[in-house]
Amino acid sequence: MENTWKPTAAGVCAIIGGVIEVITGLVFVSFGSAFVPFGFGFMGVFGAIGAPFIILGIIAIVGGIYALKRRIWWLALLGSILALPVGFGILALIFVIMGKGEFK
Repeated sequence: MENTWKPTAAGVCAIIGGVIEVITGLVFVSFGSAFVPFGFGFMGVFGAIGAPFIILGIIAIVGGIYALKRRIWWLALLGSILALPVGFGILALIFVIMGKGEFK
């Protein structure tokens, strides 16, 4: 079977989306923990928001790597779904579904 550009594009989009999610999560966590010692306890909620972003971003990056390798289709699909909050996940999801036949 011929390799097309679809899984490669899906992997790149999922990785970019995952990196953006991880950076966003790190910003939330760092700002949330920066204000807690100064008496702004309600700012600690940003840490609770940032941690899931970091986890989702890491899984999206792993899914993007598997899409680039054309292995484990369901993990590539999961990575593209978890990159959806950023926007790159829409493209990744479309390309993973279109290139399903190329995965082993």
